[in-house]
Amino acid sequence: LENYTLVGTSKAALEALVRYLAVELAPRGIRVNAVSAGVVETGALAHFPNREAMLELGSKNPAGRLVTPEDVAAAVTFLCSPEAAMVRGQTLVVDGGYSLLA
Repeated sequence: LENYTLVGTSKAALEALVRYLAVELAPRGIRVNAVSAGVVETGALAHFPNREAMLELGSKNPAGRLVTPEDVAAAVTFLCSPEAAMVRGQTLVVDGGYSLLA
């Protein structure tokens, strides 16, 4: 996507930070993970100069739609749950499979 350079590089830096913090904070019983969401269908999309291109991604997504805030919330809920006790330093991609197309 055009106009995405700063967002992409910021996400890469955050993923590296998550890995380092997961190791550093583990002795304190703190789990560190991240959620990397695809294009989330919210009102914020109205402020992107390439809004139409981003909305079109839903039809190209293997899931057939854009990510919703509820999709992201479900991932965060899982990562905070006891079931994810052994998940550490990971970035959970919630994009309906779109990143698999790259």
